[in-house]
Parts: sequence; C-alpha cells; structure tokens
Amino acid sequence: MKKYQNKIEKLISKLCPDGVESFRIDELCEVSRGRVMSKDYLQDNMGEYPVYSSQTANNGMLGCIDTFDYDGEYVTWTTDGAYAGSIFYRDGKFSITNICGLLKPKNNNLNIKYLSYILGIKAKAHVNAGMGNPKLMSNVMKLITIPIPPLSIQEKIVKILDNFTELEAELEAELEARKKQYDYYRSDLLASKNPRLVTLGDIAEYSKNRISAEELGTTSYVGVDSLLQNRKGRTDSSHVPISGNSTRYKNKDILIGNIRPYLKKIWFSDRVGGTNGDVLVIAMKEAECNNIDSRFLYHVLSSDEFFEYNMQNSKGAKMPRGDKNAIMNYEIQIPEIQEQKCIVSILDKFDALVNDISIGLPAELKARRKQYEYYRNQLLTFPELKSNKYAK
Repeated sequence: MKKYQNKIEKLISKLCPDGVESFRIDELCEVSRGRVMSKDYLQDNMGEYPVYSSQTANNGMLGCIDTFDYDGEYVTWTTDGAYAGSIFYRDGKFSITNICGLLKPKNNNLNIKYLSYILGIKAKAHVNAGMGNPKLMSNVMKLITIPIPPLSIQEKIVKILDNFTELEAELEAELEARKKQYDYYRSDLLASKNPRLVTLGDIAEYSKNRISAEELGTTSYVGVDSLLQNRKGRTDSSHVPISGNSTRYKNKDILIGNIRPYLKKIWFSDRVGGTNGDVLVIAMKEAECNNIDSRFLYHVLSSDEFFEYNMQNSKGAKMPRGDKNAIMNYEIQIPEIQEQKCIVSILDKFDALVNDISIGLPAELKARRKQYEYYRNQLLTFPELKSNKYAK
C-alpha cells in the first residue's frame, strides 16, 4: 500500500506543485433531499427498486418499490438519527426517504466515488449531536469543503481504495456466512425435544428498580444509541444523564433496544447500571433462577424468531417500537437445566467465533479496517493550495 501512496504523492507534486484547491460542496454538487415514504406506502408499492433511509444495516436499504426517483451515480447521506453523516455511493435506479440527502455533481471534473470516500472522512465532523438526536442537514452539508485534485488523481485513488474495500468485503462475506450458520444452529438447538412451554412473562419481568444518575457513567449507562446492531452488545454511552433516576439493571439481566426491533439490539449484562425507557430490562423471576440458565434465555431472545415476532407486534411506521405486553407473551421452550447448560456452552462458542473481535475472522476484519482507514486518510490528505479562498 505504501508504494501506491508514494505514486499518488509524486503525481500531486507533478500536477499540483502549488497544492490542491478546496471547494465547498454546494460549488461542486446539487444538494437535495428525498421524499416521505410510509411503511404502508412501501408495502402497497413493492417492487425491485431499492429505497434507502437512515439506517446503515443492509447498506441503508429500507425496502423496495416499483418505481425509482434517481438513475445513475450519486452520493447519499443520512441526515437524521443515530447514523447521521453516514455516506454511501449509489449507482443504478433507486429512491431515498426524506431523512436522506443526495449529492449530484455539477460537472465531469468530480469522480463520484472519490466524493464518497473523502466525505466518509469529512462529514462526521459536521454532525450536530445536540438534544441526543444527531443531524447533518443540507444547509450544513453544503458548506463542507473538500480538496479536489485533478480527475486522473481522483481516479487512481478510487482504484486503490476500491481494491482495498473488495478485500474487506470478502472477509465480511465469509463472516456473514458463519453468522448464518450460527443462526441455523441456534434455532435448531433451541427447539428442544422435551420442552416445558412457557411465556416470557411466566419466567421473567421488566425491571422496576431505579438508579440515581449520580451512580452512572459512560460504561454503566446504556441508551438505545449505545446498544449495537445485530446482537453485537454495547459500547460506551455519550449521553449519560446528569440528574434524575434511570431504570436499574444488574448482572445477568438482558437489555433489548425497543426502537426499530429489526436492528436486533441486545446485550447480556455483566455489571450494574441504568438505562431509559427506550431499552427494555428483562430480569429473571427469583423463583425461576434455579430452573432456567439466564444465558440460555439470552440466546432465546437473540434468535431471529424472537426479533421477527417483536417486529410483527411492533407499533408505528417511521420508528416502530416493540409492544411490551406482546413481548411478555412470547412463547419459549424450556428444556431441563442440564440441557440448557449444554446448549449455552455450544452457542457461546459460536457467538465468540462470529462476534469476538479478539479472535478469528472478527479480529482479522477489525485489523483490516484499521489499516484501510489509515491508508484512506493518507491518500486523501493533500498539501493545501496557498491561494485557496477556504485555506485556514
């Protein structure tokens, strides 16, 4: 990778001896937003053309409809929500919702993929996270400045970064195949041959205990934004309350994000802390603690079957929310405690193989991403043109 970096540096010296000029996005692109599309609209107009919205899962795709608003190469970004500022390169026929922005270059001197790569670095710095709802609105995006080297250099940078992301995509595909295998075995193992059939409400309850904000910090407070998608646990919170009381959770409780259940946000607690009303805290009933392994219950609630049930019973279109009563009516097959422990042992090993970033494919993918980010930043950093009107 270093040799490619050196080639780019030599080209910059040759073609831009005085430095690279920067331009504002509104000088380079037409900036627009998508349109409102409800859940009912998506269902009534199902088709083959993707609709992109504010999430990053599934490449940002919300669904597919039978018409399209755009055809060609564009850059889109999420304007509102937890993933505000996320940048995507789009090519083909598609539509976007009103919480997505769209960039269309005004001339042929801008490589659209180059734009997506450099905005992947620049955009996040302009996200406004005030009031706990991050935003990157069109009026702010328009004012972001980016360096524009000659088109031939843009194309070479894109080719290098494309090769790098293809290698990363191969690792992601292999990891995704293992996750599907894990999901299959989880469903198979949880289908006990001699079960005791119960509802979740028979064996567990929502936490009613409270904890003071004074006892909470970044590692003990868990908001829906700090729960990670696709069963990847939690990360430190950046929105810890400074006053009042929160719902208390304890070791071995199960926390589930109750907004947009399809994101599959779930964490098996290993500490004491607090959360808010957007996160469900499910605690084992004391009378069942000797009959049910709490880790077994976590695997049950991590299953695709549970999240599909939760989504089917959710309320709201734009921001669906799980129905707390319906969740407690979810039926669970409970085998004998020794069989539970055996199942937990197998599934925990699978879980580590597909999620533990310290071993195997997840570790290799993490290292590759760090390497990619380092070289991307190096390739997209240029000497600044001294006469540039936006020079700092």
